[in-house]
Amino acid sequence: MDNYLFVYYGGTMGVTPAEKKKLMDDWVNWFKNQGAAVVDAGNPTMPGKLVTKKSVKAIGGELVTGYSIFKAKDMDAAVAIAKTSPQMEGGEIAVYSIMKTM
Repeated sequence: MDNYLFVYYGGTMGVTPAEKKKLMDDWVNWFKNQGAAVVDAGNPTMPGKLVTKKSVKAIGGELVTGYSIFKAKDMDAAVAIAKTSPQMEGGEIAVYSIMKTM
């Protein structure tokens, strides 16, 4: 079993308190349903900075809105997990295999 990084783009946080609670409940239940596959449920992210040796600048384009790390037998299994996420309502997920180097 390998680890996979899920990078979330877009999505919604809800507007009303009831919408926010429903969305949070959906996420909590989704993570519970994934069981031992959840390595790190992650968190939402705020806009970041792109750092190079010569500069620091705001990240443009579509912003990352969160991340998680899952354990799966292969990329297809990781994608299958991603497809069931609440993120699929208005957002998208990039799935990356994490190489074991250390």
